[in-house]
Amino acid sequence: MQFKSLVLLAGATILSPFLIQAQTFTDCNPLNQTCPNDPALGTNHTFVFNTSSTVTDYFNITAGSLTYGDNGAEFTIAKQGESPTIQSKFYIFFGQVSVIMKAATGVGIVSSIVLESDDLDEVDWEWIGGNNTHAETNYFGKGNTTAYDRAIWYPTPADPTANFYNYTVDWTAERIEWWIDDSLVRTLKYEDALNGQNFPQTPMTVRLGIWSGGDPKGNNKGTIEWAGGETDFSKVPFTMYVKSATIQDYSTGSAYEWGDKSGSWQSIKVISGNSTIADTITKNSTPTLSLGEKWGNLSGTTKLAVYCGGGAAAAAVVSAFLFTFLRQRRNGRLEREAYNQLLEKQQQDAYADQMELHNKGLGGFDQNSYATQGDDALGGWSNNHGTGYVGPIGSASSMAMSADESGSPVVVQASEHSPRSPNMVLHDEEVNPQTAEFNMKPRFGANSNGGSYMRM
Repeated sequence: MQFKSLVLLAGATILSPFLIQAQTFTDCNPLNQTCPNDPALGTNHTFVFNTSSTVTDYFNITAGSLTYGDNGAEFTIAKQGESPTIQSKFYIFFGQVSVIMKAATGVGIVSSIVLESDDLDEVDWEWIGGNNTHAETNYFGKGNTTAYDRAIWYPTPADPTANFYNYTVDWTAERIEWWIDDSLVRTLKYEDALNGQNFPQTPMTVRLGIWSGGDPKGNNKGTIEWAGGETDFSKVPFTMYVKSATIQDYSTGSAYEWGDKSGSWQSIKVISGNSTIADTITKNSTPTLSLGEKWGNLSGTTKLAVYCGGGAAAAAVVSAFLFTFLRQRRNGRLEREAYNQLLEKQQQDAYADQMELHNKGLGGFDQNSYATQGDDALGGWSNNHGTGYVGPIGSASSMAMSADESGSPVVVQASEHSPRSPNMVLHDEEVNPQTAEFNMKPRFGANSNGGSYMRM
């Protein structure tokens, strides 16, 4: 629904340009000189004014300072002469600007949303602190102030200084629309602005601010009357609150170049490429998530795939472990078998050696010698062999032993020249030494019968 408009009285309307000129300016006018290209937004984004970084990343503070609270950015006049204002670091070449805000109270205090170009094309929303029923819409083309019939006031749903509303400007090459929330309140066509000569049509910045039109130190009488009267600074602070600004650039590119000094939209060249501001927005809009947040953002299908992948990975690990374990176990079994085979071969070799010795005479004795001995090759007796005996008390009980003609042993007392060693040995008359590889244990222990036998 379109609100009923209220046109200002001629006298008050005439004073409006003084207010506009006080709030707007240009660093370089392309109608008069060659100016740098204008950096483009080239996208759309909602700027939430809850932290200072929103302002410092995308806007310049051209006057005063801002604070931040539950109601967003606070543009506050705390004393006479203050006018906190911000200006975007980017331009839009046709587009839409929607600002959720609450205007400041106070007689003579002006809250404003301004779209401003380098050659002073301008589109406005304005509120007067002493007016709690209406908001003003206005426009200018190339700074033209020859007519003062452009400002039109529209009623707001309720007090604009006590309530937040969404104020929108939708701007194309054919028309400009002003909206309050979802209600269209005004439309300006291209041809209705002096056949387009006064129609705003060049790249614009976005400016938000508050200033005192009722300050007698900085304004003339006409401006003070337009603003509703002189401001009483004993009633400070006066604060405008801005929650957010959604800005869309209807053109895409990295910058806008002025092709000539005509000031027409056809003369503006769109430079292709990525917008620096758009890149910054993309970077800042990508939050760093925790692992839990990243997991929570995954779809059910993706989570299932992760589970399956994790299960497969675990199975692969277990399989690798089992493969390694079984291979090591197999290698160990093969090594054990090889070791057992070696032991078996050594035992077989030792047995073969023993059998060879046995066949040669059970310890190195020849077969003929064995035939003349008793059943035990080492403990048997014969006429041809003598045996040394060592008694339990050494040489004191040492004696020689021989055999008579019948083969019975005869003990002969050792002579005084016999060895006096505890291990006295009497040598055989026929010596057949044992081999180095064969060492037979004594038949009797050293203490088994008070003496021991030894063959050499």
